[in-house]
Amino acid sequence: MNHFLDSYKIRITVAAAAGVVIYLVLLLVGSIFPLTGPGLTLHLLLTAFVGTMLAFGFLEVLVAFRKRQTKILNMIVDALRRISAGDLSVQLPETGAIELRQVSKLTNQIVGNLKQDISKLEKLERVRSEFLANVSHELRTPIFSIQGFIETLIDGAIDDPKVNREFLQKAYEHSVRLNTLLNDLIEISRIESGEMRMSFRYFNLPEFMRSIVEELEHKAEKKSIQIVCQLPEREILVLGDRERLRQVLSNLIDNSIKYTDDGGKVEVGFTDLQGTVRVYVRDNGSGIGEEHLGRIFERFYRVDKDRSRSVGGTGLGLAIVKHIIEAHNSRIEVRSELGKGSEFSFLLKK
Repeated sequence: MNHFLDSYKIRITVAAAAGVVIYLVLLLVGSIFPLTGPGLTLHLLLTAFVGTMLAFGFLEVLVAFRKRQTKILNMIVDALRRISAGDLSVQLPETGAIELRQVSKLTNQIVGNLKQDISKLEKLERVRSEFLANVSHELRTPIFSIQGFIETLIDGAIDDPKVNREFLQKAYEHSVRLNTLLNDLIEISRIESGEMRMSFRYFNLPEFMRSIVEELEHKAEKKSIQIVCQLPEREILVLGDRERLRQVLSNLIDNSIKYTDDGGKVEVGFTDLQGTVRVYVRDNGSGIGEEHLGRIFERFYRVDKDRSRSVGGTGLGLAIVKHIIEAHNSRIEVRSELGKGSEFSFLLKK
């Protein structure tokens, strides 16, 4: 941006004009109020000269300041052009006039926010891609298995009494697994999209936990696993979504049964604390390695993939548990040691 004071000649002319004006003003003052004394004329000329130099110095400072502000402004404009073109490596110096400092600061904040947003979007895209890949893989396995058994039956095995019922049973088991997987996918989709609504009510915790243990005892008996559930007879009220917490405890107890060897033990109970209760499910099963503890609540993460599939796990159960417990303003905790078992616990408000 050009300015008439950018010309050195014009600045000298303006300063000289200022000196002449000063001299003329002094003469006018001298004519109104007569001044006498030796060297008066020389004194007036020196005063006018000094005024000229001061005016010139002022103009130089003004021009230098304006050029600096113009330079900063041009930097901001250039930065905005680069940002609009997708370059987020811009970092403006927060200097200059207060208005320009504010503009630079806001520009840097906008760039920082854009970087964070882009980073989140990239992470979400990675998660989405991984999720779709995992879903495709998990669905493909039971579908291909069912397809294979049915094709074998169609090709003639249906007439062989030695294998027809076995193949039908296996196809049925895979269809059950497929249905479970789809239900879990729908559930976690509802949770993460915010469609799942909690209904918080007070309910009697000991009675609630006994009912869940009774439902799962038959599964434990098949593996000769003892479920220990020592609960007080008195009423202890806790606040939460009864049905969602039933889903949580059923999942945790079921996992303990699945990953505990025959003849093992699963303990279900709670500790009464001040203002809260700590609900726990512990077992003496195979345990979880320390390197896996930070990831077991991720969708489709499995410590032992082969064993998880053999016992019918979808890889989504613990992710659903985590979301439901967090919706209760609590946190699911896990302690585990390989070969000695695991304990999952969370707090509920009384």
